[in-house]
Amino acid sequence: MDHYTVISADCHGGGSIEQYRDYVDPDLLDEFDSWAADFVNPYQDLSGPNASRNWDSSRRLSELEADGIVAEVIFPNTVPPFFTTSALASSQSAVADAEDLRRRWAGLKAHNRWLADFCQDAPGRRAGVFQIMLHDIDAAVAEVKWARKAGLSGGVLLPGAPPGSGVPPLYRHSYYDRLWEVCADLDVPVNCHGGGAGPQTGTGPLDRMFFLLDLRWWDINRFRQLVLGGVLERHPGLRAVFTESGVGWIPKELREMDDLYASMRTATDSHSVAFDAESGMDDLPMAPSKYWHRQCYVGATFIHPTETAIRDRVGVDKLLWGSDYPHLEASYPHSKAAIQTALKGVPAAECEQILAGNAARIYGFDLERLRPLGEKFGPARLEVAEGIDLTTLPADAAGCPAFAGLMHGGATVRMGDNRGTGK
Repeated sequence: MDHYTVISADCHGGGSIEQYRDYVDPDLLDEFDSWAADFVNPYQDLSGPNASRNWDSSRRLSELEADGIVAEVIFPNTVPPFFTTSALASSQSAVADAEDLRRRWAGLKAHNRWLADFCQDAPGRRAGVFQIMLHDIDAAVAEVKWARKAGLSGGVLLPGAPPGSGVPPLYRHSYYDRLWEVCADLDVPVNCHGGGAGPQTGTGPLDRMFFLLDLRWWDINRFRQLVLGGVLERHPGLRAVFTESGVGWIPKELREMDDLYASMRTATDSHSVAFDAESGMDDLPMAPSKYWHRQCYVGATFIHPTETAIRDRVGVDKLLWGSDYPHLEASYPHSKAAIQTALKGVPAAECEQILAGNAARIYGFDLERLRPLGEKFGPARLEVAEGIDLTTLPADAAGCPAFAGLMHGGATVRMGDNRGTGK
């Protein structure tokens, strides 16, 4: 093989308002039309001629192929019916009442059913990530079962459960156990996307600034809750993917969690951090890092050379490359250059894992079926091994974190399009 097969484990998409109408519960069409009439688009990348990248199937395939990508995991992007922002950014908080909850569930179901049909437009090349709410676990479990049967192989997007969301925290709550059980039993990955865990404290500029500054903490805290709360211990078949939250935090976090674990289990003097048996730490037979290596993965969106350098500490079998298409800070249309930059000198077998093998294993892609497309569209193995002269890239590439600090005297990286997705 002369070229790599590339699967982007972090792309985004969704239907247009007109398309979503076809999937809304008929009993709610009048309410949908009222919502649509008042809807104000909050996102720059959902306006203008490029908005159709989210839902135009043929355009999407063509642009991804030109960018070296032959398959994708599709996280949500557009605003689902009866929401004011994308569900990814809202944490689905501040549910007003039962009617509000019913409408929001209808909106997410409309998105999920649109997504199932969209994935069928390119069989074997799209793994759709479906959405749920945590306010009704019976409904969430039913939607997991529906999505699996409908062929949505991208798994479930786990909403945030921050204070004020109206749902209990993720750790040590039997409230969620049936959700974890059905995901483990049906081999449905649980996806935690960057920016989707924290609370929205307001809509002003200062609220926005502190939301962005706190994103990474909330993303990491969700990992802590799943591990230290015993969720992964109680459900060893559950797989969790932490996407677009970076890679560099992982070794430090695992070391600190392991140190805390050891201290809490063995403290014998006043200088140690000791907790009583009710802390739950005695319920964990393994150190936290063991759960990472057994059940967790990282969607390493636009991975940077500094992150590739620590791949052995994170686990080469844990890294999934992603482009973030069609967001403004995505590596598109420079994904081949981003891959050359990040994976220069990395052994070919490891490149295969990071670019496609790990994603195929988690999300069910058939690599044999994709390989001819990879040969036609993927980056050349020799070019990846040799790297790229970044001075040859156009200035617009500097907006992608894959090139941060590496070109034009140091890139200035945008924080995104006000979606709050962890960049």
